[in-house]
Amino acid sequence: MHSATPTATQKPTPKPPAIPAATRSATPAPDTIALQRTPMLTPVGELTLIASATGLRAVIWTTGDEVDRVRVDASIIDDTNPVLVLARQQLQEYFAGERQDFTVPLEPVGTDFQQSAWLVLREIPYGETINYGQQARRLGDPNKARAVGAANGRNPLSIVVPCHRVVGANGSLTGFGGGIENKAWLLDHERTVRFRAG
Repeated sequence: MHSATPTATQKPTPKPPAIPAATRSATPAPDTIALQRTPMLTPVGELTLIASATGLRAVIWTTGDEVDRVRVDASIIDDTNPVLVLARQQLQEYFAGERQDFTVPLEPVGTDFQQSAWLVLREIPYGETINYGQQARRLGDPNKARAVGAANGRNPLSIVVPCHRVVGANGSLTGFGGGIENKAWLLDHERTVRFRAG
């Protein structure tokens, strides 16, 4: 018997090119990430902090319709998750009037439009407010005020991503996942801290 000899036309099957690290998704699909949660008592009531090992996923109120509005599956309670520890520390500093900006890594899950709207929220200075029309203009389309309001309503990172700093066109306090009273408290708190700081 003769051993099989490759013909001149047979070539090794090429391997698919490696995906450069810079183009890989930075955040795995939501259902593939193990999430942990921890409760936190604050001046505006009890909050639930939810995070993966690499970023804060949600800060939500545990009463009212907030739990149904922001659905994040995190059944494991873990007070040692470094992201949760840092988020708790920074929120405590915020409520004590010692912090105006958050540096904890964030991993909010949303559509491209929602992500864009939430980025604008993070640019609103501490203690100041804008209205929905202004937020829409910052996104490049003043006609999207209603869509912006809907995106803000899906913001999973209350306080840290400050949707409480967006008000109605006439300055009135509008819908907020934590309730209008808490929205007013947060705005008053920030203005008081800024006034004391001069």
